[in-house]
Amino acid sequence: MISLIHNEVVVKHQWIDASTFTDIIAISQMTPGPIGINSATYVGYSVTESAWGAAVATFAVSLPSFIIIFLIAYLYKQFKKSHWFEAALKGIRPVVLGLIASAAALLVTSDNFIDWKSWAIFGLAFVATQWGKLNPILVIILAGVTGLILYY
Repeated sequence: MISLIHNEVVVKHQWIDASTFTDIIAISQMTPGPIGINSATYVGYSVTESAWGAAVATFAVSLPSFIIIFLIAYLYKQFKKSHWFEAALKGIRPVVLGLIASAAALLVTSDNFIDWKSWAIFGLAFVATQWGKLNPILVIILAGVTGLILYY
């Protein structure tokens, strides 16, 4: 979803710049709800400067996902014991991993990693969540405080 949103709002339509997009991703990750909906709401509002723009963008992002999930739930109920369906789901797993890796790579830019300190914050946050098993919300708060100390 992040790659798709980036391509549409930064590259194709140029509604926002790459730095603002990174800020949207960060804020969308911290607020409740899916990242696609949160970022669509923000972009819709910032482009139109109205709540209607935010509402239309949110609806436009939500409707296709709703329809697809509805169809998948129906098909899953119908075919969950099918070996073909099981094989298709197993084939989708590596693609999902690739999409997540693509989104992560998209955010590794000179706008986001401006110096060694930003790389250090990233590395410490990764280690804290991956091996330290710290709560991601706590890691976000600690990274924000660290950023304030190092860059203010």
